[in-house]
Amino acid sequence: MFETEGELPLLRQLRREILFARERVYQIARPTPLERIDDFGEAEVFIKREDLSPIKAYKWRGAYNRMAILAPEEKARGVVTASAGNHAQGVALAAAALGIDALVYMPLTTPLVKQRAVIKHGGDRVEVILSGDSYDEACSAALARAAEDNLVYIHAYDDLHVMAGQGTLADEVVMSGEGPFDVAYLQIGGGGMAGAVAAWLKTYYPDIHLVGVEGVGQASMKAAVENGAPTRLSELDIFCDGTAVRQAGEIPFAVCRELIDEFITVTNTEVSEAIRLCWDRLRCLAEPSGAMGLAGAWKQRKLLDGKKVLVVLCGANIDFNRLAAIATDVGEGDRRQHYFRIRIPEKSGTMLQLLDDAFDGVAIRAFQYGKNNADTAWPLFGLTLSEVDLEKLQHSLRESGYAFEELEDPEEISYRLIPLRADLLTAPLFLDLEFYERPGALHSFLTKTIRGRGSFCYFNYLYSGERVGRALIGIDFSSEKEREEFARDLPASGEGFRSCRPLGEAAAAHLPGG
Repeated sequence: MFETEGELPLLRQLRREILFARERVYQIARPTPLERIDDFGEAEVFIKREDLSPIKAYKWRGAYNRMAILAPEEKARGVVTASAGNHAQGVALAAAALGIDALVYMPLTTPLVKQRAVIKHGGDRVEVILSGDSYDEACSAALARAAEDNLVYIHAYDDLHVMAGQGTLADEVVMSGEGPFDVAYLQIGGGGMAGAVAAWLKTYYPDIHLVGVEGVGQASMKAAVENGAPTRLSELDIFCDGTAVRQAGEIPFAVCRELIDEFITVTNTEVSEAIRLCWDRLRCLAEPSGAMGLAGAWKQRKLLDGKKVLVVLCGANIDFNRLAAIATDVGEGDRRQHYFRIRIPEKSGTMLQLLDDAFDGVAIRAFQYGKNNADTAWPLFGLTLSEVDLEKLQHSLRESGYAFEELEDPEEISYRLIPLRADLLTAPLFLDLEFYERPGALHSFLTKTIRGRGSFCYFNYLYSGERVGRALIGIDFSSEKEREEFARDLPASGEGFRSCRPLGEAAAAHLPGG
């Protein structure tokens, strides 16, 4: 086996243990496939499909390898672990296969799909205990239980034998014959998988460039490397729940510091875009942490032409209820989400004039406005734009004399904050609109139905990913008579929209300012 003079004894030991793990892990599962993914230009990008394992994630490897070497008396006492989900499933699978009782501590925030999967894989060998709001709190409770009841603690990542089990996925990559690889993107939570895979890949591909990928709000390994020791993060983003670890493991840190060539971070939006890419190209719904490596590769795709690239898709245990929020956050191809707050005079016709001046053919994904000033309006738009389209829109706004702000994840969008002052309204009418999600459909409805009849006082629309969009629109009229005439003439359906109906007075009364 390849060894470097002067390398850490820990690395030599880890490599030996990966070899021994080969003899154990395939007693309960088969190797997972390596699949090429398109859309990366001149780069050849291969995905290691750990989502196709028995627990839809790679964690079965390390859990089984560690539990298989327990002494008979340790097996008799039982084990305890803490996990945000995937390691727990690995422990459960191993417990059922080896006849070992296991206590599994999981955060109260753990997706239900992962809780159910633990019970499914472990059966009556496993007891799930929900404790704390984070992995760290669940881990503290599990360690206390291990000491109290003299149980063996099976760590999710800071254990040499757990790491060795995870390293078998890299062994499968080497044995696939698709190598050598030039670059590999390895997501990092506690660092166990990244460290073990790095150790094995560097053994057989010594020139490979290894990139550690972490979430912007959970980069514990990057902090550890910068500070020279594992460092506890004061704040932790849990969007990528499987990698939400406040402090990198001691053993993984020692290995990653030695072997990972570059550390990068990705945003939650970039991870969401990688999930979309997995679905578009592989018909796979990766969990956020599972797609993190692909997010890193996509972020650096312009640097990858002519290279052979490895990405580990490490899990697909996603909570179904999260899909709507993830879909809302992503762009389309090379187009990204951008948010603009634009100033216009608060008078009839100016909103439609703005749409005419700057938004022709633009994909509007959010539109929020409520009248709260007698003179000035600041409608908020969420738009899906390419870089070229973004520059074109900015130019159009400036040329037309509009003042505007570009925002990053505005709270108004996140929390649907739309203030509306009732004292500024005369005779408002609120419309429940369903329109077809295609370019120009909403603009056409607004232009043909509302132009010249009244003034916008409210708009609440957010793209949901469906073929039909839904919006709540408020129009203010100068008199009750004009409002009644408009309501009488309003078509129930027409070009570009499926239905439009006035909101009842009781429902309208509950709107902000109603």
